[in-house]
This record gives sequence, structure tokens and C-alpha cells, in this order.
Amino acid sequence: MDRLRIDKWLWAARFFRTRSLAKAAIEGGKVHLDGQRVKVSREISVGDHIRVRQGWDERDIVVEGLSDQRRGAPEAQTLYRETDESIARREQSAQARKLAGGMTERPHRRPDKRERRQIHRFRDWDS
Repeated sequence: MDRLRIDKWLWAARFFRTRSLAKAAIEGGKVHLDGQRVKVSREISVGDHIRVRQGWDERDIVVEGLSDQRRGAPEAQTLYRETDESIARREQSAQARKLAGGMTERPHRRPDKRERRQIHRFRDWDS
């Protein structure tokens, strides 16, 4: 096998739990191949550079192997290699999020019924 659909490969490499989630991410612009947005049916080959955004993280990966079958995580990790810059960037952003988490003040208790109503009114105010 020398070419494979990108949605199948992302599913087999365990970036997404289902092919439909992989498809939704591709259609939502969260997956780029060589700097370009792709369609679900785009075929990839070994050596392609893919950027995948999942939540807060963005990974730059190089395709090392192709598989259309979903297997265990150790085998799935052999299908790609994450670049060193991507790993450093993810670790730096995770550290920044961790440090920023202490800046927000947490409530001392849960809101009571009256306060919940006020919160719901405030949230629904603009709609």
C-alpha cells in the first residue's frame, strides 16, 4: 500500500476514536497537509507532513507508515513521528496553561438555587 485516505489513516493512527470524528475534524479545518487544508478523501503517502489540531494542542507529524486497520497504541505510534519543534511547542503551551490556571479564583462554594437562576438569566440574556 503506497497511498491511503487521510481520514482512515488518522483513525488508524489513533488521533481520533472514529472515522466520523476524523472526518469532522478535517472538514472543520483542523487538519492540514503540507500547509494546505485537505478534503476527507485526500490520499497521503509516507513522508507527508500533517498538522493536526486537537483541543489546545497542535501537532506537526511526519507520516512514517500507512495502515488502514486500527490496532494497538504501540503499533499506531510507529505510523508517525512528531517533530521536535511540535513537542517543544506543546510542552511550552501546556506549562503556560498550568501556570495560568492558578490565576483564576475558584468559588468557595456551589451556587444556591437563587444564584443559579441569576446565572441562567445572565447567560440567556443575549439570546
